[in-house]
Amino acid sequence: MTSSGSVPPLFLAVVLLTAGCNSAAQESPAAKPAGKPHETGIVTLTAEEIRSGAIVVEPAVRGEFKLHRDFPATVVPDSHATADITALVRGRVLDVYADLGQQVKTGDLLAILNSSELGMAQSSYLKAIAKLYVAERASERATMLLREKVIGLAEAQRRQGEMLSLRAEKREAEDRLRLLGMSDEQIAKLNREQKIVSYVPITAPFDGRVIARNLTKGEVVEVTEKLFTVADLSKVWVLANIPEKDITFIRADAGTDKSGVDQLVEVLVTAYPGEVFHGKVTYVGDVLDVATRTMNLRLELPNPHRKLKPEMYATIRVHSLPELGVLIVPEGAVHRERDRRFVFVQRDAQTFEARDVTLGEGNGEMIKILDGLQEGEPVVVKGAYVLKSELLSDQI
Repeated sequence: MTSSGSVPPLFLAVVLLTAGCNSAAQESPAAKPAGKPHETGIVTLTAEEIRSGAIVVEPAVRGEFKLHRDFPATVVPDSHATADITALVRGRVLDVYADLGQQVKTGDLLAILNSSELGMAQSSYLKAIAKLYVAERASERATMLLREKVIGLAEAQRRQGEMLSLRAEKREAEDRLRLLGMSDEQIAKLNREQKIVSYVPITAPFDGRVIARNLTKGEVVEVTEKLFTVADLSKVWVLANIPEKDITFIRADAGTDKSGVDQLVEVLVTAYPGEVFHGKVTYVGDVLDVATRTMNLRLELPNPHRKLKPEMYATIRVHSLPELGVLIVPEGAVHRERDRRFVFVQRDAQTFEARDVTLGEGNGEMIKILDGLQEGEPVVVKGAYVLKSELLSDQI
């Protein structure tokens, strides 16, 4: 028996144990909602948080995947449709009819020169014709006199030799006129009219635009000077230098593979942001530049509206052949944290899992998934900022 004022030891132990349990329950953090136990890499949001975060979910799909590479380039005129016009004879500029930027047609008069050299060549030609005429008549008479035995064989042969020599002089003078730019029609006219014309017309060789003019009225020009440059800019070239490491990206079949499919090439210029010009590869270099270790590449582009100007800077974007059946997600769906690469996969309406993935190549828009994700799984492609913030806060 205990005294009336004392507490039994067993009752006291039960009371202390109960008080300790109540205190521990009060100090423990709030329990997770039933059915949602805490897991590493799992983020749970309310419907309002999902809505305000503008989270967009799309399934991972298998589809067509293409890579591309960008290379700096320059727009230049088509060399096959560009002419540097020079004078075939030294002369003084009498007048200039074409100005810089002017559109010209085949045969249009660009300038006219006065050349004493051409006049002298025409004079020599007319003299050669006159001498040949006399020699031919003399040879004919010698042949007749030889038949009548008035002259000897030696004299007849001498006159015939003079005639042959003067024929060679006439052909030489005629060839000289052609070298100075005279046509067969102009030479025939000179034969008929016997009139020396020392004017030299400079004409356009084809339809195009004058992109360079290097003469003024009154100056004396030499045969080595470029007077005009005329180019047909309805078609232009784009030239690029491809680094050695990217050579395998260019198919060395001038734009077409063995199946007959053109390699897709795009040209972008700063002057027209958002506009894409399409070209065809027409030349792939066979030898690298020793100093820069690059390979020459040439594209041919139609330019009907003359938007592409020579010497413009451009970017060549070359696309690979498409890979089919590749598991891909948007580049924005992939997150990087030190050495970790992961995506957020939606488990249910409010739960998201940070899933580690193995990545392949990306093209700036889509990226290949090699491992860690299955086709059809819902992946967060937009609005993952709130998910990443929650994930990082749980790791602190």
